[in-house]
Amino acid sequence: MPTTTRPATTPGSATTARSAPVTRSAPDRLLAVLAAFDHEHTALSLSDISRRAGLTLTTTHRLTGALTEWGALERDASGIYHVGLRLWEIAALAPRGLALRQVALPYLEDLYESTHENVQLAVRDGAEVVYTEWISGRSAVGVHIRVGARWPLHATGVGLALLAHGDPDSQEAYCTGPLASFTPYTITDPVRLRRELAEVRRTGVAVSSRQITDDALSVAAPVREPGGAVVAAVSVVVPQVDAQVPALIPAVRLAARGISRALGWRPEP
Repeated sequence: MPTTTRPATTPGSATTARSAPVTRSAPDRLLAVLAAFDHEHTALSLSDISRRAGLTLTTTHRLTGALTEWGALERDASGIYHVGLRLWEIAALAPRGLALRQVALPYLEDLYESTHENVQLAVRDGAEVVYTEWISGRSAVGVHIRVGARWPLHATGVGLALLAHGDPDSQEAYCTGPLASFTPYTITDPVRLRRELAEVRRTGVAVSSRQITDDALSVAAPVREPGGAVVAAVSVVVPQVDAQVPALIPAVRLAARGISRALGWRPEP
């Protein structure tokens, strides 16, 4: 949640007494209002937005009014705010969003038909993976995933596939940074993570077992753009207890290769 930044001072010093909050720019305040919404907070009152954005009620009222008029927010009859369709229209223009999804969907559907398990498409955003498509099997293992969800790169199959094909400097920076743990099986050792990434590059697939939940395993493969750079990853998530990894690898590879070709990538001779 965005917060007001204060100058670094020593508590109790004269500098502290004279310090004042740094003024936030108008764009910062607008973005703070939008950032108040997330998957756990999809419907907010004006006071909720004010609190989560760190803004006064007066400022929040003015900004939500402008955003509602433009269509970025919608206000229902009870006065509760929701994200507006105008943002969806803008987001659909992102080349790694709806456009990628439209190209990938036929291959994701084929992967689902061949496995009847959860199928996912994701892209990288800094140190996180963002899911842009998800097809859920009726009797498939439960996963904490939805379109737009974010998870750290090291804890998912798609994240490992994306991180393994990033530039070496970003990989090293990630490996030496804090590695969040979600289960006893989550990779939190930098040395082990480096080995995992090397294995992903060697085999062309990433296998993530019980890292987010202790009952799921995912197999992922990278998706490439015309120049060969990895722009996304596709995966299938299955129950860990009876995962048939050797049988899943060819299916996931085929889907990733099909999406890559549809995007214009051609393998080197």
